[in-house]
Amino acid sequence: MTAALPLLSLLETRVLGVLVEKERTVADTYPLSLNSLTSGCNQKSNRDPLIEATEAEVQAAVDALKSRTLVIESSGARVARYSHNIGRVLRVPDQAVALLAALMLRGAQTSAELRTGTERLHRFADISSVDAFLDELGARAPEQGGPLVKRLGRRPGEREVRWMHCLSGTPSDDGASSAEALGPADVSVSEISALKAHVARLEDEVAELRTRFDKLAREFGVSG
Repeated sequence: MTAALPLLSLLETRVLGVLVEKERTVADTYPLSLNSLTSGCNQKSNRDPLIEATEAEVQAAVDALKSRTLVIESSGARVARYSHNIGRVLRVPDQAVALLAALMLRGAQTSAELRTGTERLHRFADISSVDAFLDELGARAPEQGGPLVKRLGRRPGEREVRWMHCLSGTPSDDGASSAEALGPADVSVSEISALKAHVARLEDEVAELRTRFDKLAREFGVSG
């Protein structure tokens, strides 16, 4: 049984999408440093929406993803490097990871757009093969963690339906996810990500302090 993931912020999905993309396109420099990861998140091409995240904000998103094992930090290097673990965590094949990455990087898209957009990540034989993987991702049962994509309603004047990932909540027919619905005037996605990571770090620090206190209490015979 696969537990449903907590909703991911826009910046967290952008980080995952960039890691999947760069694993295939710049394999020589993968896993990515924080600087390279930030550049990938702020890239002006093949990104929708465009964002301007700082390294601190990207680090906060990475920390949140690390706590869910969606991102892995390489050890032993002078500069920390990061890789994704999305396929193993979600229990989906590489073809599905490629589709999810394209949706995380460029928002809602048609099957034809996804086939073109994932060409460097995975070469699908035809559009029907893209549809087959999307249908499978959209039909995941609750015990598998629930649907990972949703087929959006066709908008007036459109001939093809679009798809959107569900990692930030169930998207509306305009492609906006529940975790992305707030505009900059309400609260920034990076602020949400930073706060979540900060809370997680504080919880870890409190747990560590409690462990140290209990150890000292036992050594001095003081009841906690």
